[in-house]
Amino acid sequence: MILAGGKGSRLYPLTKDRAKPAVPFGGIYRIIDFVLNNCINSGLRKINVITQYKFMSLDRHLKEGWGFLSRQLGEYIDVIPPQQRVGEQWYQGTANAIFQNIYSIEKESPDYVLIVSGDHVYKMDYSRMIRFHKERKADLTLAVTQVEKERAFRFGVVEMDEGEQILRFQEKPLEYQSFSKGSGYCWVSMGIYLFNTEVLIKKLREASVEHSTQDIGEKMIPAMLGQNAVYAYPFGLEKEGDAGYWRDIGTLDAYWEAHMDLVSVTPIFNLYDQNWPIRTYQEQYPPPKFVHAEDYPGGRVGVALNSMVSQGCIISGGRVQSSVLSPNVRVNSYAQIYESVLLEGVQIGRRAKIRRAILDKEVVIPEGDEIGFDLERDRQRFVVSPGGIVVVSKGLT
Repeated sequence: MILAGGKGSRLYPLTKDRAKPAVPFGGIYRIIDFVLNNCINSGLRKINVITQYKFMSLDRHLKEGWGFLSRQLGEYIDVIPPQQRVGEQWYQGTANAIFQNIYSIEKESPDYVLIVSGDHVYKMDYSRMIRFHKERKADLTLAVTQVEKERAFRFGVVEMDEGEQILRFQEKPLEYQSFSKGSGYCWVSMGIYLFNTEVLIKKLREASVEHSTQDIGEKMIPAMLGQNAVYAYPFGLEKEGDAGYWRDIGTLDAYWEAHMDLVSVTPIFNLYDQNWPIRTYQEQYPPPKFVHAEDYPGGRVGVALNSMVSQGCIISGGRVQSSVLSPNVRVNSYAQIYESVLLEGVQIGRRAKIRRAILDKEVVIPEGDEIGFDLERDRQRFVVSPGGIVVVSKGLT
């Protein structure tokens, strides 16, 4: 069960017209592609994607790029929008979203249910977590990773014993004090939950009677501690998933930083791993083109350094450095792009200069304009993140 209905309000304006899992990432991908590839590469091929807010572009992407599974072979990716089967309300949280679709679990009658978030970027072999769950005879296993303590307030914080059994769980604590006083890190939930199906259905029905099925982290996990076998699966300790790379790109700054990771000289997250293919839907664009014309007045050199340039792009005498260009981007003569993310169809005018910016789809930057050099001026026109990243909304000219 992939939870893909989040508003992604902290990613606004990138989520103005799309759900967070549908936000483009890494040039040619959507955020949800990474968890879908984790499922496929882990051998999991019975997948329900639960949607809610602004799901049209997400639904279209799934139909265009993820329709290759054969239902005749018992494989599928089904998109489930809110249906109000158990009430007249929309989903009120992660647990409530699963409860409102409990019929799809009972119909399939699996031994285990894996519940994951559709808006994180990482590689993970879920079959290892399933093996861990079976070996521990767990009722619930949640994947955990380590983050700095000062960031713990954004996550569900986990404390466990030497056998990985969870002792304490705090969902987004305002202040967090770990049992391990000497460490600057703590274990947090990745939003990946593996339930025994019988236990999951029982707990959801019990919570529905108490009107408390809103959220797995806030309600279900604390209620299960002491009553059920609840374990933490430490992600990355088995050297899986590019040394434990996992990013919650829920803010504009985190989104930009994750792209800068991709264009570093030795990125932690390897998109070129042939042993872990990352599938997606791609338009039929020609290869990227770099225009160099010595006989042109003043000379033109189209160049991209430490950058990812997608198909259909034309760098016509401009300079691109430490940036990610999605398909069909045009960089005209003498334009300069630094440390920026340009989504599909962006047009950069002659002699324009862009620095530390995110330009959404179909943005047109006029000749000679500058973005990212005068943040006070930029704030009058665009959104500027707390970290100083300028974000230009979709289709702005």
